[in-house]
Amino acid sequence: MTRYKEHYEKNVKKTMQDKFNYKNVHQIPKIEKIVVSSVHRDCVTNGKIVDSIVNDLSAITGQKPVITRAKKSIASFKLREGQALGASVTLRGARMYEFLDRLVNFSLPRVKDFRGYNSKNGFDGSGNYTLGIKEQITFPEINYDKIDKIRGLGIAVVTTAKNNDEGRELLRAFGFPFKK
Repeated sequence: MTRYKEHYEKNVKKTMQDKFNYKNVHQIPKIEKIVVSSVHRDCVTNGKIVDSIVNDLSAITGQKPVITRAKKSIASFKLREGQALGASVTLRGARMYEFLDRLVNFSLPRVKDFRGYNSKNGFDGSGNYTLGIKEQITFPEINYDKIDKIRGLGIAVVTTAKNNDEGRELLRAFGFPFKK
């Protein structure tokens, strides 16, 4: 069992139950999945960029990404239906907790001038949190010499929380860096 999974079992459940007065242990919110995605506009003109996105995501997450394709053709964007635009990975279980551990403890502290994420803007009303990272090189798995271009990542943390307050408290208990 990973360190974060043990942390959830011991500490997070207890603090959440005390704060929100849950009567049943199964009411306590938990993280269901984490979706990491990267889509880039240069994939329209150069198809080899998708390969580098796939390599970066597989190095970061330890799982093979799924290629994201265009649903419709849009002539003004020179986009054809079925054309590859990027890739995404859905993490669950032990890999999810390992990724969350690396994100909170290694990657986010490496971001220059990082003072925490705004806890008001990223939530969707149902306790799920979405954040963006401007550079994939903040992850220690990416070799700076082997990347062709700096690209951003979108990370969505899907929880079983019923509202934003529960989701915010759950992520804060996992050590997520929110601004005070």
